[in-house]
Amino acid sequence: MTTMWITIAVYIAVLVFIAIYTGRNSKSLSDFTVGGRNAGAWLSALSYGAAYFSAVMFVGYAGNTGYSFGLWGILAGLGNAIFGSWLAWRVLARRTRDVAHRLKIKTMPQFFEQRFESSGIKMFACIVIFIFLVPYSASVYKGLASISKVLLNIPETPFMIIIALLAVLLLVFGGYLVQSRADFVQGIIMMFGVTLLIIFVVRSKQVDGLAGLKEYAKSAEGLPKLTGSKWVSLMATVLMTSFGTWGLPQMIQKYFGIKDDAQAKRGITISTLFGFLVAVGGYFIGSLCYRFYTQSEMDAMGKDYIVPNILKDSMLPNVLLGVVLVLLIAASVSTLCSVTLTASSTLSIDFVKSIKKDFTDKKATLLTKIMCILFIIVSYLVANSDTAILDMMSYSWGIISGSFLAPYVLSLYYKGLNKIGAWASILTGFCIALVPATCKIMIDAGSVNETVKDLALKGPLFACIAIVASLIVCVAVSAATNKGKKIDNEFFYNGVIENE
Repeated sequence: MTTMWITIAVYIAVLVFIAIYTGRNSKSLSDFTVGGRNAGAWLSALSYGAAYFSAVMFVGYAGNTGYSFGLWGILAGLGNAIFGSWLAWRVLARRTRDVAHRLKIKTMPQFFEQRFESSGIKMFACIVIFIFLVPYSASVYKGLASISKVLLNIPETPFMIIIALLAVLLLVFGGYLVQSRADFVQGIIMMFGVTLLIIFVVRSKQVDGLAGLKEYAKSAEGLPKLTGSKWVSLMATVLMTSFGTWGLPQMIQKYFGIKDDAQAKRGITISTLFGFLVAVGGYFIGSLCYRFYTQSEMDAMGKDYIVPNILKDSMLPNVLLGVVLVLLIAASVSTLCSVTLTASSTLSIDFVKSIKKDFTDKKATLLTKIMCILFIIVSYLVANSDTAILDMMSYSWGIISGSFLAPYVLSLYYKGLNKIGAWASILTGFCIALVPATCKIMIDAGSVNETVKDLALKGPLFACIAIVASLIVCVAVSAATNKGKKIDNEFFYNGVIENE
């Protein structure tokens, strides 16, 4: 146990050093939010990956998909690597970087305001992003809570408070600059840790090496025969966790800070390799759950505790267990910082600054730091609700990506997209994705209706439906209302704003 605590202490000391040293270079609002738009390929790609994969994936999703689908759950990791990393960077990174640099865009709501010349869309995006990033941030806390309880045998509350304070430190000292450099270190830890973790878990007596894997793959638990509804559920999880990132502001903001086009191209390869190693590795470990436990044993412990117990029962060396703990903490802190900075900067820069015209950049930076602290506190409070990690994340990703993926992605390629089409798309996706979250609130309020309970568990499916429906509505309504215009807002595609 001492070895684990020493490993965690060293990790925290490194992050504190990064925060203090790098924070001195964060002077302007641009530095705080997009890092001065000077990030290289490795910094951008690892920051993207570290924000993408947290304890939510390692603990919540990996354990849940392993329980439900066995080795088929690895498909989620493959989807994350191919669609969420490789294809996302290939389709979005360079075009987003170009627009953000030319028009000095710092946040997703600013992107919408510039593209659709609509303060209404910007304000709506501010509110939705701030409110519905809270459950995602809370799901990160819940993942960390299960880790502290199983692996460290300490109460969940003090451990979550420590993580919250660490995130506050990184953000308040310097925002994007500090966070990106911390993410770089954390990304290296994640790659190193997952590699070792796979090796030792496969070598454990429960898995019994490659021979045991072959035996597991032939068993009914290892590769179960999935019914039609099971395949739908699995594919919904794969698609939501892969394409859902395309509309998340904390992921899109990583493209804003890329230095130039060459760095964006290099980032494609780095991000993809990171995704294959970390995502596929994480889901692979979760998919081995039936080599460790029976279904009744997993039902008793809870799905959010499956992976922490696998790590505990694999009898990992104390040093490696310390590295694994740092891996999970690193993944979660980086995600927590990205989500918090995105939500807080959106509210202070786009909402408050739009209302108060004399609001200086210095005041906006200070308010962003205050909002970061408030956001983390609210997330912690929500994390104490009785909601599974997978459900919290699916509500958040579904509503935000369901609302904003279509107008964001299509704006990069479809010049005929207009404000009416964007509004129709946003409201369509929002209303569809809101259904499971509303049902969850009804259950918490005392509803015992079986249909309501069933809908509350279908967050990933409704997220996919919302994304597809909003894409169709976006194109159809724009085509029907653009009155023959081939390009809507030509300045967005060709204009340049000189001053940051």
